[in-house]
Amino acid sequence: MIVGAWRPARVADVAAATPTARVLTLDVPGWPGSDAGQHVDVRLTAEDGYQAVRSYSLGSYGSAERIELGVDEIPDGEVSPYLVRDVRVGDELEVKGPLGGYFVWRPGGGAPVQLIAGGSGVVPLVAMARAAADAGAAASARLLYSVRGPDAAMYRDEIEQLAGHGGVGLTWAYTRRAPEGWDGSVGRLDDERLRGAVWDATLRPDVFVCGPTGFVEHVADALVRLGHAPERIRTERFGGG
Repeated sequence: MIVGAWRPARVADVAAATPTARVLTLDVPGWPGSDAGQHVDVRLTAEDGYQAVRSYSLGSYGSAERIELGVDEIPDGEVSPYLVRDVRVGDELEVKGPLGGYFVWRPGGGAPVQLIAGGSGVVPLVAMARAAADAGAAASARLLYSVRGPDAAMYRDEIEQLAGHGGVGLTWAYTRRAPEGWDGSVGRLDDERLRGAVWDATLRPDVFVCGPTGFVEHVADALVRLGHAPERIRTERFGGG
């Protein structure tokens, strides 16, 4: 884990990801690089000197001095509404990181990889899926992505591409609205749906679960009931911002 001091960052690109989320690309001179799954702190400073800090997952990994954040707006949040609605190319902010040495994936291990995301929890898992694909290990990775509906899926097009041609195994789970033609069930993930979507526990996969606190706790408990060893389940959860 590398933390260091606050670094100036300039917004290089903004792209709508869903009706409530954006993907921000930042240029960070001197960025030391990051592993897939790490996050950063973002600090905003108002004209009167007031500062607000929030943590955001990195959708990128590697040594480039250009990083990527996925931000979903929390309506009553202090920072995310600005990042989703107002920030523009050329704006400046500050970042500290990369942070986190537990919820990371690095190529080279022999175990299959199971990624399970709820909502914007997919951001660090996209970094892991990208890293697996770049390492030629996509076929050993599976992603189960739970969203309210198809319009709420961040990185949807890229995820579909990563899953193509023998790539990352992909299962969508819709909790409220399914796309037209969907023949699966709709609703909260239960044990049976998890069992059908994830690597079997006997294969001892490395499991990464990220999303809102309730989702993460629900999925982690279900995985243990399905026989997955608790020490092989890594979780990351988030709240308001």
